[in-house]
Amino acid sequence: MTSKTVATDPNDLAGYFIERGNAGDVDGLVALYEPTAVLAFPPGNLATGHAEIRKVYEQFVAAAPVLSPGRQHPALVSGDLALTATTLTTGEITVEIARRQPDGSWLWVVDQPALVP
Repeated sequence: MTSKTVATDPNDLAGYFIERGNAGDVDGLVALYEPTAVLAFPPGNLATGHAEIRKVYEQFVAAAPVLSPGRQHPALVSGDLALTATTLTTGEITVEIARRQPDGSWLWVVDQPALVP
Protein backbone atom coordinates (compact mmCIF):
# COMPACT_ATOMS: atom_id res chain seq x y z
CA MET A 1 0.00 0.00 0.00
CA THR A 2 1.19 3.51 -0.78
CA SER A 3 0.05 6.92 0.37
CA LYS A 4 -1.74 7.13 -3.00
CA THR A 5 -4.05 4.24 -2.12
CA VAL A 6 -7.57 5.58 -1.56
CA ALA A 7 -10.23 4.36 0.85
CA THR A 8 -13.04 2.62 -1.01
CA ASP A 9 -14.90 2.05 2.27
CA PRO A 10 -15.02 4.54 5.19
CA ASN A 11 -13.53 1.96 7.57
CA ASP A 12 -10.45 1.67 5.32
CA LEU A 13 -9.29 5.06 6.62
CA ALA A 14 -8.41 3.77 10.10
CA GLY A 15 -6.26 0.96 8.73
CA TYR A 16 -4.47 3.33 6.39
CA PHE A 17 -3.89 5.68 9.33
CA ILE A 18 -2.18 2.91 11.33
CA GLU A 19 -0.01 1.82 8.39
CA ARG A 20 1.01 5.33 7.36
CA GLY A 21 1.58 6.49 10.94
CA ASN A 22 3.85 3.53 11.67
CA ALA A 23 5.72 4.22 8.41
CA GLY A 24 6.21 7.89 9.35
CA ASP A 25 4.36 8.88 6.15
CA VAL A 26 3.19 12.44 6.90
CA ASP A 27 2.00 13.02 3.32
CA GLY A 28 0.01 9.79 3.49
CA LEU A 29 -1.61 10.80 6.77
CA VAL A 30 -2.60 14.22 5.41
CA ALA A 31 -4.01 12.53 2.29
CA LEU A 32 -6.65 10.84 4.46
CA TYR A 33 -8.36 14.22 4.98
CA GLU A 34 -10.34 16.62 2.84
CA PRO A 35 -8.47 19.91 2.21
CA THR A 36 -10.63 21.81 4.75
CA ALA A 37 -10.94 19.02 7.33
CA VAL A 38 -10.78 19.62 11.08
CA LEU A 39 -8.56 17.51 13.37
CA ALA A 40 -8.94 17.76 17.16
CA PHE A 41 -5.39 16.73 18.11
CA PRO A 42 -3.48 16.95 20.33
CA PRO A 43 -6.34 17.07 22.84
CA GLY A 44 -7.51 20.63 23.36
CA ASN A 45 -6.25 21.83 19.97
CA LEU A 46 -7.89 22.14 16.56
CA ALA A 47 -6.04 21.90 13.25
CA THR A 48 -8.02 23.05 10.22
CA GLY A 49 -6.93 22.32 6.66
CA HIS A 50 -4.06 20.36 5.20
CA ALA A 51 -1.31 22.82 6.23
CA GLU A 52 -2.26 22.73 9.93
CA ILE A 53 -2.93 18.98 9.88
CA ARG A 54 0.50 18.44 8.30
CA LYS A 55 2.17 20.34 11.18
CA VAL A 56 0.36 18.16 13.71
CA TYR A 57 1.45 14.95 11.99
CA GLU A 58 5.04 16.14 11.49
CA GLN A 59 5.30 16.44 15.28
CA PHE A 60 3.37 13.21 15.78
CA VAL A 61 5.61 11.04 13.59
CA ALA A 62 8.75 12.72 14.96
CA ALA A 63 7.89 11.02 18.27
CA ALA A 64 7.97 7.68 16.37
CA PRO A 65 4.86 6.20 17.98
CA VAL A 66 4.06 2.55 17.43
CA LEU A 67 0.38 2.42 16.55
CA SER A 68 -1.70 -0.69 17.11
CA PRO A 69 -5.07 -1.26 15.48
CA GLY A 70 -7.93 -1.10 17.90
CA ARG A 71 -11.44 -2.51 17.56
CA GLN A 72 -13.05 -0.94 14.51
CA HIS A 73 -16.79 -0.36 14.86
CA PRO A 74 -19.03 -0.71 11.81
CA ALA A 75 -19.35 2.58 9.94
CA LEU A 76 -22.72 4.31 10.07
CA VAL A 77 -23.34 5.50 6.51
CA SER A 78 -26.00 7.97 5.43
CA GLY A 79 -25.69 8.93 1.78
CA ASP A 80 -22.26 10.47 1.28
CA LEU A 81 -21.47 10.78 5.01
CA ALA A 82 -20.17 8.14 7.38
CA LEU A 83 -19.46 8.07 11.09
CA THR A 84 -16.45 5.90 11.90
CA ALA A 85 -15.18 4.93 15.33
CA THR A 86 -12.47 2.76 16.84
CA THR A 87 -11.86 1.69 20.42
CA LEU A 88 -8.09 1.93 20.85
CA THR A 89 -6.01 -0.50 22.87
CA THR A 90 -5.73 2.28 25.52
CA GLY A 91 -9.52 2.33 25.92
CA GLU A 92 -9.80 5.70 24.21
CA ILE A 93 -12.27 6.02 21.37
CA THR A 94 -11.70 7.77 18.06
CA VAL A 95 -14.66 9.26 16.25
CA GLU A 96 -14.53 10.57 12.69
CA ILE A 97 -16.86 11.81 9.98
CA ALA A 98 -15.92 10.77 6.47
CA ARG A 99 -17.39 12.00 3.20
CA ARG A 100 -17.66 10.12 -0.07
CA GLN A 101 -15.67 11.94 -2.76
CA PRO A 102 -16.79 12.41 -6.38
CA ASP A 103 -14.56 9.46 -7.42
CA GLY A 104 -16.26 7.19 -4.86
CA SER A 105 -13.38 7.20 -2.38
CA TRP A 106 -13.73 8.36 1.24
CA LEU A 107 -11.86 11.07 3.17
CA TRP A 108 -12.18 12.30 6.74
CA VAL A 109 -13.84 15.69 7.21
CA VAL A 110 -13.82 15.77 11.04
CA ASP A 111 -11.49 13.73 13.26
CA GLN A 112 -11.74 13.47 17.05
CA PRO A 113 -9.01 10.90 17.79
CA ALA A 114 -9.05 10.76 21.57
CA LEU A 115 -12.26 10.53 23.56
CA VAL A 116 -11.89 8.92 26.96
CA PRO A 117 -14.81 6.67 27.93
